Amino acid sequence: MARPLRIERAGGWYHCTARGNERRSIYRDDRDRRHFCELLAEMVAQFNVVLHAFVLMDNHFHLVIELREANLSRAMQWLNVSYSVWFNRRHGRAGHLFQGRYRSVIVEPAAWAQALTRYVHLNPVRTEALGLSKTSQQQIRVGAGGVPDAAQVKERTARLRRFRWSSYRAYIGLAKAPEWLDCDTVLRLGGGPPGEERRRYREYVEAALREGLTQKPWEELKERLVLGGQEFLAGLRAGLAAEDPARTEVRRLREQRPEVSQVIQCVETLKGEPWERFRDRCGDSGRDLVLYAARKACGLSWVELARATEVGAWAAAAMGARRFEARIKAGGSAAEDYRKVVEMLNVKMRPQTG
Repeated sequence: MARPLRIERAGGWYHCTARGNERRSIYRDDRDRRHFCELLAEMVAQFNVVLHAFVLMDNHFHLVIELREANLSRAMQWLNVSYSVWFNRRHGRAGHLFQGRYRSVIVEPAAWAQALTRYVHLNPVRTEALGLSKTSQQQIRVGAGGVPDAAQVKERTARLRRFRWSSYRAYIGLAKAPEWLDCDTVLRLGGGPPGEERRRYREYVEAALREGLTQKPWEELKERLVLGGQEFLAGLRAGLAAEDPARTEVRRLREQRPEVSQVIQCVETLKGEPWERFRDRCGDSGRDLVLYAARKACGLSWVELARATEVGAWAAAAMGARRFEARIKAGGSAAEDYRKVVEMLNVKMRPQTG
């Protein structure tokens, strides 16, 4: 997830999440969950926001929120503080309930609302017992995971449909949506004939139970802050003129980034060899330098970087960049090569691969 985003726009959509301090539970029983939902209803009314989706896990929550006013920070602070005070009083405890402030990402709804809400709704089945732990999903991504049998898919589906503490049951018609939850907007974004929205959404979400939940929206993050296309990012940047330039996320979005093609040209000059000749040499220092420098200078997600450089899957791009980072730490000529590329690009050197 990204660092806490504090760029707020009326009409903007945001994915917000908060986790328990030291990853401890923030809900101990259904009474805690019911009260949190009561606070969600109050937040929607008091701060005039639209809640499009939610899920309450044991030690964290996810919300998809649309603003009508630029007040995300006030709404989320009120929610977390109100719940923390109530929880501590009820359970006779003191101290922080949440691990720092909430985190948020700004979202382009037309492109990402359905995929993002699917990610949110699938949280209850991302478990080792159902064969969908982080390790299992990584194996599936590289083709090492097995195909789930019919019984396992049935178990995953039943678990997802039974889970009460998310908006999924309301989305697919198994429960009535509360007044404070808007399912219709996301359902309509799926397109297709009227009257079929719930069925199509259910099929879209539950197809992932057979495919292994391999898609994660966070792989497509731009600048670690934005889930949307290049035009959406450009529009967001254009609206930053009045924002405080001292804020980290504002500086990041205002920066003018070079194109991947420029990075490739710089490394071609350094190596004296065209990109097409060394692009497919796994482990080649020039190939890894392109991936490392482009990741830092261009602000791309791993998926975007893999597409732009044509090196294959996103994991190959990430592996190459991290391999070059290890070369820099080990000493030798890698750091000097990177410095030369940065100098040719005339961009600020970034110390973290991310």
